[in-house]
Amino acid sequence: MKIELFDTTLRDGAQARNVSYSLKDKLNIVEILDTIGMTYIEAGNPGSNPKDVEFFEELSKKKLQHAKIVAFGSTRFKNTTCEEDTLLNLLADTFTEYVCIFGKAWDFHVTDIIKATLDENLTMIQETIQYLKSKGKDVFFDAEHFFDGYKNNPTYAMKVLKTAVEAGASRVILCDTNGGCFPDFIKEVTSEVVTTLPNTIVGIHAHNDTGLAVANSHASIDAGAMHVQGVFTGFGERCGNANLSTIIANLKLKKQLDVITTEQLALLTPSAIKLTEISNLRLSSGMPYVGKNAFAHKGGMHIDGVLKASSSFEHTDPSTVGNKRDILISEVSGKSAILKHVQKVNPSLEKSSKETRKVMDTIKEHEQQGYQFELADGSLELLVNKVLGNYTPSFGLLYYEVRDISSNGFLVLSTIKIEINGTERLISQEGKGPIHALDKCLRVVLEEFFPILKSLSLEDYKVRVLDSDEKTDAGVRVVITTTDGKDTWKTIGVSHNVIKASLIALIDSFEYKLLMN
Repeated sequence: MKIELFDTTLRDGAQARNVSYSLKDKLNIVEILDTIGMTYIEAGNPGSNPKDVEFFEELSKKKLQHAKIVAFGSTRFKNTTCEEDTLLNLLADTFTEYVCIFGKAWDFHVTDIIKATLDENLTMIQETIQYLKSKGKDVFFDAEHFFDGYKNNPTYAMKVLKTAVEAGASRVILCDTNGGCFPDFIKEVTSEVVTTLPNTIVGIHAHNDTGLAVANSHASIDAGAMHVQGVFTGFGERCGNANLSTIIANLKLKKQLDVITTEQLALLTPSAIKLTEISNLRLSSGMPYVGKNAFAHKGGMHIDGVLKASSSFEHTDPSTVGNKRDILISEVSGKSAILKHVQKVNPSLEKSSKETRKVMDTIKEHEQQGYQFELADGSLELLVNKVLGNYTPSFGLLYYEVRDISSNGFLVLSTIKIEINGTERLISQEGKGPIHALDKCLRVVLEEFFPILKSLSLEDYKVRVLDSDEKTDAGVRVVITTTDGKDTWKTIGVSHNVIKASLIALIDSFEYKLLMN
């Protein structure tokens, strides 16, 4: 039997800070999760709010390739019959074949939080599952706070699971709700549950409050759990949930388990990027397998090794998970990394050549000033071409001035003097801020001489103030992202003056386009 993958992005993930999904967002997330081969997608509670009511209506019309939709809810309320419980009946009436309910497995929560007796809690679990079964549902039972409950009262925690199974639950999921347990304990307890309930699928639902959600999920699977719950990119309430993208790749590549296809595995990185963008979050650069830095190399010895044999510093081929290797250029990169860029300009040059050494020394000098070329591919290409004598500036900046012309400082006047092909031009432009005004000035002149620059637009602008110390003499680093509608590149400027740093990056952005054209 394959390990079942149960994604709860639409519920647990939606509880993360600054996450709020529209109806369209939710439908797009379902498509992403279905495409990469999730077994189950938890869609939330069908009656929790009007948006979810509409969401379930839309889902009922949707045909998925791989995943099954699961509705989520809880056991009936205390002192209420199942027939009288409105939310439970919304769950029973929804179109989904599968429902997942949670109930208390920690005696402290039973007596002190919901203020019920231990027997009352067992009755609530039993009657709820039996009621949903009578409505034709396949019921999963999330044993909330199971591991903390087991620590406090193992007999009762196990009795909760047995009650759920006897009532008809097809799966019992062991929840580390507080995220405070360690893998050895998770494995030991899961093994006992699997032995005690040999005919029931046991699952794991781990939170990441100690940074162990992935490890705890694997420990539970090693002990016999066949169902793993989590959020595809790991975000969620507090420190988040078990990261399914990591777990999936681990199971497929390290355990050789048939969880998803090889083709679906190759969609892991682009899917993670899409999902985090929909969630209005940033994908962590350091996330295993799918993060931007997962296969990024900067140290000289590491780069030399990985270029000779990728397995020397990579535990798997990045393409298997849809990611790519990134060789970062810096003062510690070494000749192997720089040679790749040098040979783009002159393929005949070798690592030991004086030209390669000159490029390397120039990069080190610039980084001493505060440049980071790993942030700016466009400026790096320009620099290599300059050092190798393959670059002639298309224009020269002779003079510039920027001054405020409004009381609130939002309107400025920029004046620049440019020399192109022996012709000098003096231009002034108003702008909403100094960078806008300088950009307008440059465009007025440059687009006249180089019409191809009309396609350019500034996509992003970042400023970082650098600490001055004995190694770094710079005050401000500016990185600009430019696009021509087809390609995108980044350029960098460093100076004590933010205007000058910005102008350096702006000029590089235009020069890069002219060089690459």
